[in-house]
Amino acid sequence: MASTIDAPLAFLHKNPVFAGLTDVYNGFQERRSRLGLSNPGTVENIAKEVQRDTLLTNFMFTGLRADLTKAFGFSPLFQVSHQFALGERLNPYTFAALYGTNQMFAQGNIDDQGALSTRFNWRWGPSSITKTQFQIAPAGTGQDMAQFEHEYTGADFTASVKALNPGFLEGGITGVFIGQYLQSITSKLALGLEAVWQRAGLTQGPDSAVSYVARYKSEDWLASVQLQAQGALNTSYWRRLSDKVQAGVDMTLSVAPGNPMMGGGIQKQGTTTIGAKYDFRMSTYRAQVDTTGKLSCLLEKRVAPPIMMTFAADVDLFTQQAKLGVGISIESSDMDMEQQETLSSQPAPNIPF
Repeated sequence: MASTIDAPLAFLHKNPVFAGLTDVYNGFQERRSRLGLSNPGTVENIAKEVQRDTLLTNFMFTGLRADLTKAFGFSPLFQVSHQFALGERLNPYTFAALYGTNQMFAQGNIDDQGALSTRFNWRWGPSSITKTQFQIAPAGTGQDMAQFEHEYTGADFTASVKALNPGFLEGGITGVFIGQYLQSITSKLALGLEAVWQRAGLTQGPDSAVSYVARYKSEDWLASVQLQAQGALNTSYWRRLSDKVQAGVDMTLSVAPGNPMMGGGIQKQGTTTIGAKYDFRMSTYRAQVDTTGKLSCLLEKRVAPPIMMTFAADVDLFTQQAKLGVGISIESSDMDMEQQETLSSQPAPNIPF
């Protein structure tokens, strides 16, 4: 049986066309490995230093908020939390629980309205992770959601495939399907693209679009560009000014054809945001201002090892409106100081968040 299977392979290796393609591929892989390129990350996080760390987009809130977190273990990670809130776009109560190991990550949230959201990630190997996300909303809201994603991390590239609310019906396929690829070209430059195919219903035709991204990273600064198929351009610049200070600029420009009833033409809209982050010994301060006239700042201060206070302020300079937010986070654990010191000396688990 072995000779029967190996016979076609031996023929292919003797084939000059196949042998030539194999030599070209092997030579390309050898030159590629000699460059010593590193993994560039993902397309979604191409500007995370600015958009997700320096600026206040993911941290700003208004009203009152209290977070109570109880940790039952760190390796594996297991904790539950209760959030009480009163303010704009905040649920009065949310219960959350998460569990994480080197191979899996599971998280679930449920609020006082009965809305349930879950995440489950599974690591198949050092380079392959499958991520799922589900959201079940109360009846009548129409906010149910299901998302499936598989991500492969290579030595110098990252590729992922994502499906949002996929439907495989008798009349065809519906949903949103996204493919992303980001490749390191040099030690500092990475190029990539994002392809989107979507179909809202069986009575509608499919739409597709391709976006292009680029990222240049130096020792203490980086810049990124995203050119979307809809005519939007997003650029960001981040720089570390010192060990405790970093600053960033994010600009979005959209170009779209005007309404023919209003004379047509090209409509241009853009927003630029400038922000900075200061890390002190027991606190972190963020501030930003944008071209719409909004000035925002946020201070996170640890008043004690288990207690974190958060103060947020947002002022619209044009309308003279201000919003404030105050939050407190309390963390507790069943382990004593000796157990925590023992765990801190051990390597942290590589949880696939």
